[in-house]
Amino acid sequence: MSNATPDAFRSGEGMTSGAAGRFVRCDPLEVAVGWVYGSRPAPRPATGQAARQALDDAIRPALQHGPCYVTFSGGRDSSAVLAAATGLARREGHDLPVPMTRVYPDLADTDESSWQRLVVDHLGLTEWVRLELRQGESDLLGPAARAGLRARGLVWPPALQTHGVMFEHARGGSLVTGEGGDAVLGSHRGTPLARLRHGRRPSRTLLRLAASAVLPRQIRRKRIAALAMQSVQSRWLQPDALLQHARKIADDESGESLRGDSATWAVATKRSFATISHNHAVVAAEYGIKASDPLLDHRFVSTLARDGGALGFTSRTATMRFLFADTLPAAVLSRPTKARFNHAHAAEATRGFARDWDGTGVDPNLVDVDRLRDVWLSDQPTMATGMLLHAAWLSTIGRAG
Repeated sequence: MSNATPDAFRSGEGMTSGAAGRFVRCDPLEVAVGWVYGSRPAPRPATGQAARQALDDAIRPALQHGPCYVTFSGGRDSSAVLAAATGLARREGHDLPVPMTRVYPDLADTDESSWQRLVVDHLGLTEWVRLELRQGESDLLGPAARAGLRARGLVWPPALQTHGVMFEHARGGSLVTGEGGDAVLGSHRGTPLARLRHGRRPSRTLLRLAASAVLPRQIRRKRIAALAMQSVQSRWLQPDALLQHARKIADDESGESLRGDSATWAVATKRSFATISHNHAVVAAEYGIKASDPLLDHRFVSTLARDGGALGFTSRTATMRFLFADTLPAAVLSRPTKARFNHAHAAEATRGFARDWDGTGVDPNLVDVDRLRDVWLSDQPTMATGMLLHAAWLSTIGRAG
């Protein structure tokens, strides 16, 4: 195990430039809400493989382009990818993947060490990179983020700008993530019906969820829009912008199919995940890294959708057991908790900027400036304001320079 804190990238040294034109950019409303809407149609691959074979195919190029690092938080998604990569490496004779974990010793709510150790010991891995980030290093306006903003401009998701230490450590190799796991492996619209069909005891909550799932789209759309009007974005959006946001979210989510296989495949067509994967790969390429998100691989998603069938799996845990029961401890497969990292990205650099900010750099037709500042200074920060923070900072630096 190693604890690595390379100083070269704490201020952005060594980062190549010239990649800015290749990023997928967000429109003004997406910047204001911190989300990417919509989908883009994609042909669904036909495959005769099992889902785990398709996942192996998605992971194999990273092992062949080693050293292969796996971003590893200890959550179910990253644990699953690490386990699959480890098993594949042993079967085919590749070097074992190396888990890479960002550690925030000053933030107790990010501590996943017991879960991480359980997985690493279960897999028999002896090499484990733990990058200890000192207070403020992962701030969205910390040194690494400011260097990234100057070189790249606005990029979603904004946390990409803070990952220089991790990218520097993996320079020249490959980097694999568990991105998309919640959506691909998790519950869908028809999941309550699948539970009933598989003999689950019909509790009042389950019956209510099943009834909601079969409502006409127009009714579901209104309900989704009403919930979106109360979402975290209501803390800073202007009323008209919040209404636009609610309508777009309702359009996206109300279109989910009742069929489990169709709903699973639809995840692969979402612009949000396509943007994350693309922009992550572009930033990684600045360091000579080949980045990939195998849980979002189209062949894997298509195969998993087929295996789940029209009803789909009965729960996230059921999907995990179907795929990874032979590689992960039972406690990890059914784990209900997740760590929180918002405070890791909103430290004193963000607060200091917010206190002195004059309100420029954001569209006042979309954003209530005073309420946005309150969010940045609050005890409940959210990554959804990250692009607004970056836009405001870039505007200030632009005026100064």
